Amino acid sequence: MNGAETLLRTLVNGGVDVCFANPGTSEMHFVAALDRVPGMRPVLGLFEGVVAGAADGYARMADKPAATLFHLGPGLGNGLSQFHNAMRARTPVVNVVGEHATWHRQYETPLASDVAAYARPVSGWLRTCAGARTLPADARAAVRAAWGPPGQIASLILPADCSWGEAGEPEPPTEPTSRRTVDDSVVQEVAAVLASDEPAVVLMNGAAVRADGLHAASRLARASGARVLADTFTPRLQRGAGRSPVERFPRYPDQGAALLAEARHLILVETVPPVGFFAYPDQPSWLTPEGCRIHTLAAPGEDSVAALEALCERLGAGPDDAVIQEPAVPEPARGALTPQSVAQSVAAYLPEGAIVSDEAVTSRGGLPEATAGCPPHDWLSLTGGALGGGLPMGIGASVACPDRKVLCLQADGAGMYNVQSLWTMARERLDITVVVYANRSYRILHNEFDRLGLGEPGAGARALMDISGPELDWTALARGMGVEAHRIESLDAFNQRFAEAMRTRGPQLLEVVL
Repeated sequence: MNGAETLLRTLVNGGVDVCFANPGTSEMHFVAALDRVPGMRPVLGLFEGVVAGAADGYARMADKPAATLFHLGPGLGNGLSQFHNAMRARTPVVNVVGEHATWHRQYETPLASDVAAYARPVSGWLRTCAGARTLPADARAAVRAAWGPPGQIASLILPADCSWGEAGEPEPPTEPTSRRTVDDSVVQEVAAVLASDEPAVVLMNGAAVRADGLHAASRLARASGARVLADTFTPRLQRGAGRSPVERFPRYPDQGAALLAEARHLILVETVPPVGFFAYPDQPSWLTPEGCRIHTLAAPGEDSVAALEALCERLGAGPDDAVIQEPAVPEPARGALTPQSVAQSVAAYLPEGAIVSDEAVTSRGGLPEATAGCPPHDWLSLTGGALGGGLPMGIGASVACPDRKVLCLQADGAGMYNVQSLWTMARERLDITVVVYANRSYRILHNEFDRLGLGEPGAGARALMDISGPELDWTALARGMGVEAHRIESLDAFNQRFAEAMRTRGPQLLEVVL
């Protein structure tokens, strides 16, 4: 069989059975092989940012990698911002990038580029296939590298002649590698720190902010008095009634530095020491205070949940010591249509098992507080801060979990980065509700302008921070791509439409005019 078919069969054998793609000429043999290889679901994105972001959302919810398929260096370049988020989330992705045939690459064709240079900054593993005969082993190595742990983007550059050449049989099934066990001496050291009664902060991410990890961390906090926090941005935070709640580390450096000011120990669980998201005049970038010792309980790729549970056992934390979030679902809001009232109404109707893809940015308002006691749900964040991930992540999450309602909370400015996502939602008939906060502004830039003390923005500054004139019409954009859409101008209308969207299946968009 040819290389493309062998590649696909090897991917499927490795548990990779979804491919988000935007192919071109050099990938046509891969496309043709999809008709001969059962078990691989192809999902088309009309822009490569959609492809990369969807693969990120899929892997976060499926706990296994998807494949991506890009057309040469420029195609991959279009997806790099969302691969930046995936890299920061330690998301497993098998990233296949087409390349000119090996004997054609010597010529300066219009699409010639250094594909490896494009891929290297976001890839934990990178290889260019040397020939069709090496492709099965290359594909298997890419799958194993993507799995990790920790997960990473494994980029396989695929010259066209490697796809059409004779490649032989696919590689056998690939099993994911287990997480590494944390050494008992590390657990013992951290236990001694927590037993010392010196102020300690535990900062967590990765598997530690799933339900089991949060439960163990809450027991630990009760037994030791340590303050437990999640990173500001987490790939997948499990929250809601019946789970242990966790405070998030603040985004701004002055707030983060104040929180850690009295800490004498900072204990890291699948994360790194916190730093300022941006630099600000007269504010610190490094937020850990002088004299505070940093300890790593579990590095990314290690079994953080088992380490937390072992720590609980050493400190005598009982299984019933965890704080459990009580059910607390508010009534739908009444009055004016604001981010705060929308947050309350979202909480009133959020169904059990919902997956929230959060790119509301400045319109988040009271969403975390309002939804804290809702039925159990998952919350996905922009881990790398690259805007445009909210809608594509929703696609991937819905493909991974077709029986769960996906809610994309989307700022209007950021949503335009990958607005083509709406078309894929319609084409795949995904059960996604998009709430667009239409404030006609890059409001986050206004906030940063103010924080930097730059005074009142003038006409020139406003020209780069406001997106009115012409006004975006999200309902028209959505309908033009096959998604049912409604313009919302009152809270009563939002309550009615949102409640209906939570009860019915299929893609819908609500443009909330603020």
